[in-house]
Amino acid sequence: MAAAGLHGAHAGADDKLPLGGGAGIVVNGDTLCTLTTIGTDGKGALVGFTSAHCGGPGAVVAAEAAKDRGTVGTMVAGNDNLDYAVIQFDPAKVMPVANFDGFEIDGIGPDPAFGQIACKQGRTTGNSCGVTWGPGQDPGTIVMQVCGQPGDSGAPVTVNNLLVGMIHGAFSDKLPVCVTKYIPLHTPAVVQSINAILADVNAKNRPGAGFVPVPP
Repeated sequence: MAAAGLHGAHAGADDKLPLGGGAGIVVNGDTLCTLTTIGTDGKGALVGFTSAHCGGPGAVVAAEAAKDRGTVGTMVAGNDNLDYAVIQFDPAKVMPVANFDGFEIDGIGPDPAFGQIACKQGRTTGNSCGVTWGPGQDPGTIVMQVCGQPGDSGAPVTVNNLLVGMIHGAFSDKLPVCVTKYIPLHTPAVVQSINAILADVNAKNRPGAGFVPVPP
């Protein structure tokens, strides 16, 4: 991956890449995933989240839409059990946005209850919505009828524009995966609860502790 960034000290706000939940990212030059959310932590650092299985601490992150810009962030923490990774972004290169490509995140919401409609935005399958089935088998997971394919890992899941989780993977490899977002007859997705993730980050005082999404 090229190491080039912006034009040195002369780069202005117009040169910054807008990034928000639902943006496609490239990890270590070849792994496609989706940014969950972006904002600031308790120390004022510009950070975001995605799935841990996309890469671990030290992995470099580029924006899929502008790979020629090179590295815009680095993974600095994570938890494989809860499948989250924290990305620290370069504020000289990235402009955080609450609404990326029409998908808005207005804050953090509670874990959804059975029957609530959730929506996700992934770099592979775009926007799709479906019903919440309930807690998953593993701690900190929720099962939802939203569409997900490779590349959607880390995709934000919202209820009423409030972030409730990120896409982890398919509920079962024995059921059909979604072909398009318009076909609901597919395996549900397993979603990592954003509340479980933030509680873990805060308890361990890792980079990302005290995270607040960029305001709308």
